[in-house]
This record gives sequence, C-alpha cells and structure tokens, in this order.
Amino acid sequence: MDIQTQLKNDMMTAMKAKDTEKLNAIRMIRAAIQSKKLELNQELTEEDVMGVLIKAAKQRRDSITSYREGGREDLVAEEEKELSIIESYLPRQMDESEVTKIVEEVIASTGAVSLRDMGKVMAAIMPKIKGKADGNLVNTIVKSKLG
Repeated sequence: MDIQTQLKNDMMTAMKAKDTEKLNAIRMIRAAIQSKKLELNQELTEEDVMGVLIKAAKQRRDSITSYREGGREDLVAEEEKELSIIESYLPRQMDESEVTKIVEEVIASTGAVSLRDMGKVMAAIMPKIKGKADGNLVNTIVKSKLG
C-alpha cells in the first residue's frame, strides 16, 4: 500500500477513534502533500511523498530544538507527538553505527582525505541514505572522519 492510501485509511481510523492528535497530524501531512502536488502540477511519486515527509520531520526536529532552548516544554511535547506520527510513515531510521559504516565505505571509494572533499562525500552518501538517516547526523560523522 502506498503512503497516500495509508494516510487516508489512517485518517479515517483516527476520525472514528476520535484521536484528534493523530487526525490533526495526518491532515497536516496530507495538506503538505497536496501543496507539493500543486507546486509540481502533477501526481506525486512515492519518492516525492517521502521527500514531503522527510521535510516535515526535519521541521519538527528543528522546532523541538528551538522550543527546548526557549523553555517551552509544552510545545516540545506537542511537536514530539507530531514527529512520532510523521516518523511512523518513514522507513526505519539508521542508527549511528550503520551511518558510520556507510560513511567509511564512501570515503574509501571516493578517496577523500580532508574536509575539502566533504562535498564529494556527501553527494555520494545522500542518495544511499535518503529518508533513512538524519542529514545532520551524516554531516557530523563525515566531518569527524575527514577532520
């Protein structure tokens, strides 16, 4: 089942269960997907939908960080709930050791030796892990390996 169908079914289930938090999060996701569809003026592929979900998850992570710094734990909790719902539609996220292994393989295959080669390494890594790992984590690991 594709993500859009799953979202529609989950929205109906949330409506019936009167689960307003999940319902609101799913509506937000579907609105973002619809917005992207209008922006591109075509039907979205699964990869496009995945990109929308990744962007929404990243926005939530950034908001959580900002709210924590501002001492707004009430908003942190709300964003974390939305993030967990969004992540339920994304593939399983890679842990740090899995990302480190891929980074080491790409560094070896590209022959990168310093931070100047970071762009080349990141360009080779990102297609392999798109949607499966946080870009900030990848960036940090690449810098530590090349630095």
